[in-house]
Amino acid sequence: MTERKPPRATFESWVETQIRCAYERGEFENLAGAGKPIPGYGGDDWWVRGYLEREGLSADDLLPEPLRLRKDIERLPETVRSARTEREVRDEVARLNRRVAVWLRNPTGPQVPIRRVDPDEVVERWRTDRASAPIMDPVVRDQEQCRARRALASAALAEAGYAEIRRGEVRFERRRRFTWPFRRRRSPA
Repeated sequence: MTERKPPRATFESWVETQIRCAYERGEFENLAGAGKPIPGYGGDDWWVRGYLEREGLSADDLLPEPLRLRKDIERLPETVRSARTEREVRDEVARLNRRVAVWLRNPTGPQVPIRRVDPDEVVERWRTDRASAPIMDPVVRDQEQCRARRALASAALAEAGYAEIRRGEVRFERRRRFTWPFRRRRSPA
């Protein structure tokens, strides 16, 4: 729209004229998504769901602190399941108990009954879960973790534009030229 609005025309009539002319020229035909519903507009909270999706957040991030603490306490057994040592389990419980203590000193939000978690109880449950779990060879577990890390690294490098990675060698999809920024060019003598 490079045309300017005529001085005597109202803004509304001028816009309507522009739309009608564009429609007559066929500029609104074959548009992407024509005839399809507008995505994400179901329900009253469509904008919240869209925001969370765009920002990569979970719905738990919107909860008040006491409800978040309550959920973290409920999820604690799953959180400590992957811990290798008792010290890691106790550290995780201590971290959660510090958050609970901070909230108990200055409670904000809805008044939900929350108490600190007993570390001995969590450690005992962790031990029983660990004893009932099938025994996995540490070498196999380390190899699986190594494979998972390699897969994540290769996916990240592929996203960055690297085509192939071999030992000590990186191949690019497109040729890149790199020059050192502080190296002086030698003049022919």
